[in-house]
Amino acid sequence: MSAPTSRSLRSSASLSVEIETFDGAEDLAKAWRQGLTPDPAFTVSEWADRHRWLSSRASAEPGRYRTDRTPYMRAIMDALSPSHPAQRVVFMKAAQVGATEAGNCFIGFVMHHAPGPMLAVQPTVELAKRNSRQRIDALIEESPALRERVQPARSRDAGNTQLSKDFPGGVLVMTGANSAVGLRSMPARYVVLDEVDAYPASADEEGDPVALAEARSLTFAHRRKVFLVSTPTIRGVSRIEREYEASDQRRFFMPCPLCGHMQWLRFERLRWEKGRPETAAYHCEDCEQAFAEHHKAAMLGAGEWRATGTSQDPRTIGFHLSALYSPPGWKSWADIARDKEMVAGSDEAERVFRNTVLGETWVETGDAPDWQRLADRREHGTAGIVPAGGLFLTAGADVQKDRIEVDVWAWGRGLESWLVEHVVIEGGPGSEACWHGLNELLGRAWPHENGSSLTIVRLAIDTGYETPAVYAWARQVGFAQVAPVKGVEGFNRASPVTGPTFVDATVGGKRLRRGARLWTVASSTFKAETYRFLRLDRPAADDVEGSASFAPGTVHLPRWADSEWLKQLVAEQLVTVRNKRGFARLEWQKLRERNEALDCRVYARAAAWIAGADRWSDAHWRELERHVAAPEGDEQAAPANTIPRPMARRRTVQSSYMR
Repeated sequence: MSAPTSRSLRSSASLSVEIETFDGAEDLAKAWRQGLTPDPAFTVSEWADRHRWLSSRASAEPGRYRTDRTPYMRAIMDALSPSHPAQRVVFMKAAQVGATEAGNCFIGFVMHHAPGPMLAVQPTVELAKRNSRQRIDALIEESPALRERVQPARSRDAGNTQLSKDFPGGVLVMTGANSAVGLRSMPARYVVLDEVDAYPASADEEGDPVALAEARSLTFAHRRKVFLVSTPTIRGVSRIEREYEASDQRRFFMPCPLCGHMQWLRFERLRWEKGRPETAAYHCEDCEQAFAEHHKAAMLGAGEWRATGTSQDPRTIGFHLSALYSPPGWKSWADIARDKEMVAGSDEAERVFRNTVLGETWVETGDAPDWQRLADRREHGTAGIVPAGGLFLTAGADVQKDRIEVDVWAWGRGLESWLVEHVVIEGGPGSEACWHGLNELLGRAWPHENGSSLTIVRLAIDTGYETPAVYAWARQVGFAQVAPVKGVEGFNRASPVTGPTFVDATVGGKRLRRGARLWTVASSTFKAETYRFLRLDRPAADDVEGSASFAPGTVHLPRWADSEWLKQLVAEQLVTVRNKRGFARLEWQKLRERNEALDCRVYARAAAWIAGADRWSDAHWRELERHVAAPEGDEQAAPANTIPRPMARRRTVQSSYMR
């Protein structure tokens, strides 16, 4: 910098003389001098250690924030600092490794030290509100440096609302990935995208929410910071895995306490005696010696991030971390070993373990089960009779041009299921008799093997064909027992079924605004689940006779289900396709033209989800079992696979109990 000239010095002196001639001159001069002072080289982790306090309502370890507690987060937070050249920071992680608090430190740093417009996105608007109440409000209230910059929420103060926080020089706007309006509301220098794998495929049908949110930051060019963080989900679908693989793929290397070899932790090198997870120890990849977890604190302190790949975009860096790195007092290696033993034999539990503990994607098996194998595993059963384990009924209806096909499924504990009846109602949506037949189905009671009977709790009907007719019928019979559904492609970890949303309906030629309720179903999720359940191992025939239990999710198919129906059930397969940019995605493709049985299964499964079966407590299931049990004092319930006693002597479990 060149030395100031005598003219500039005279100008400064003249300004000093002039501003001293009115009240407040000293304050103005002070502010002017502060404006000329460059920002110190201050990082997010330094700010957190100096200013951040954790609240007891938002943290298991309240008090002053210490980055040394999670040393691996230091480099990630510092990459979010304005002085770091990275514009996009990707973090693929296990659950509960401190990522959320690191993101909140970034938000606090921006509010205090580098103000500007900031957009924070959660999977849904409701989650954004909850995060604001539980996390952001606590962040502000417990940190004095922020408390003096963000005004307390008041009814007359629009600067601090549940989803918007004003601070000097900037604003924090929080929204959900399901709201296109929220994602395009403003330009943003800073963008925090939390749990991106739980985002819907499209925000209000306007496009990928990640792309919409990132577009808000493009006008800030090299000054922008985008933080993408998530626990991964399914290989080929996971957004965070795609972003991580396109980055420089950094891993946290730590020294072996025995030989000093630097390595990143792999689950396969964590070993223990079977049935004794407390013996878990890590085996060094170099010296092959085992070391216990009490070395972890020192190892974390000496660790460092190293790139293991080449980024497609030099402005993007990526980090991956599993729960093996959790600091002492959090998730231990023994806990991880215990979790692994508990999920053995269950694909669904194994998937959760891989996603949330290892921070890795689950490889979904998309090959269709062999229909002949399903035929060989069919069981004895009479059409229209609910088997002993069935506790409630749902139905899925697929509307075709000349008919409506309906499958009625019984559900038990652990989402074990039985096909009860396949019904074809001739006539199609243009026939009044066809809808009358569907009405009769809703009012029908199915005899149970134990002597009681069940009605359909919820019928989910596809709206893809002749939508107005479906809405009109559903409105006529009532939405308590009928759920119009719309299937969408893609997996949804946050919720495979969303809604209901109010949509316009046409009844008797008159358009009714918000006249129907529509549920949106992530068909891929339930198709993959169905195929996974169909592959579950079965106990041997002798074991079944000895009352051996089936695995949760087991699908029981009766002998009356013919080959055509079985082929329809496995009529699709999951394949990997790549777009023009080379990114992979999963897509269901038909192996044969007719697939009504699979569609009906998906809709019936969605109906069970809507009824609440995925969220019921054990007490609720016990109450269901009590309702379905044969009345006290009755004769012994009819044996399996026989016609129960006459309807007049049966007690009917009404569907209203399940609503």
